[in-house]
Amino acid sequence: MEHLIGLGMRINTEWPRVEKALVDRYRAVPAAVIGDAVHRLQAFAAGFTAYGGRKKFAGPAFTVRVRPGDNLFVHRALDLASPGDVIVVDAGAALNTAIIGSMMSRYARTRGIEAIVIDGAIRDVDELEAMDFAVVARGATPNGPHKSGPGEIGFPIAAGGLSIAPGDLLVGDRDGVVLIPRAEAAKVIDMAAARYQAEQRLEKDIDAGRWDRGFVEEALRRL
Repeated sequence: MEHLIGLGMRINTEWPRVEKALVDRYRAVPAAVIGDAVHRLQAFAAGFTAYGGRKKFAGPAFTVRVRPGDNLFVHRALDLASPGDVIVVDAGAALNTAIIGSMMSRYARTRGIEAIVIDGAIRDVDELEAMDFAVVARGATPNGPHKSGPGEIGFPIAAGGLSIAPGDLLVGDRDGVVLIPRAEAAKVIDMAAARYQAEQRLEKDIDAGRWDRGFVEEALRRL
């Protein structure tokens, strides 16, 4: 635990993470299928874009909260996060100032960080697209950030319309980002994997002209 002066200026590094074996299982399932398995309530709102060259990611949330337009605590997070973590930043959804760019992302990749998710803006779009690293944000702007604080690391945040606790699981691909609370991760992956297998079988039926469309008429009758 690293303490600063209190609320709004504090750092916590002691919290449990989703187990790596579970994270690896989530990598094999599309975010949309995982979202369906949790009743479509755990996905980030639309409007986030996958800017990095690597689109698929999964890992425990390393939570950061910053003042819009300031990335001092994100820099500290890059040094404190463990390999495999997904740094997720509540930047107030502000789009007028970038929170990270190519240099910070490149450094994160060298440290084994899985991805960076910003509820705010990034910059250096071309460089990020060419990089084998996952970066997700609401938008892009050439304006750079300030470095004066305040901020918090390792406490619950709000991002993408969801409440995220440190150590929760984040899974993302081109469709967007899904959040699974750490305590539910083992249960949800079984449901998501079974659903994915069922969808793969259905895709084969569709290609073979065997898709039973009776569910549509049944839904209409219930109306």
